[in-house]
Amino acid sequence: MDTSDLFSILERDPNKVSGAWVFRGTRVPVAAFFENLKDGASIDQFLEWFPGVTRMQVEALLDYELITLMKAANT
Repeated sequence: MDTSDLFSILERDPNKVSGAWVFRGTRVPVAAFFENLKDGASIDQFLEWFPGVTRMQVEALLDYELITLMKAANT
């Protein structure tokens, strides 16, 4: 996944949620996903709590982050 693919699942608008990155088509901040995971929530729980977010969006975000970490480890 490259950056252009990432923008198909995320968006940022200064007039929406104070300009925070959100899952496209929602007002759910990406930070809320990572905070919930950090606090012990499962992906299924997050999706239940934030029904506008799709599993595809979450999985694509995690794939992007994994690829980014792998690239950083190889530099």
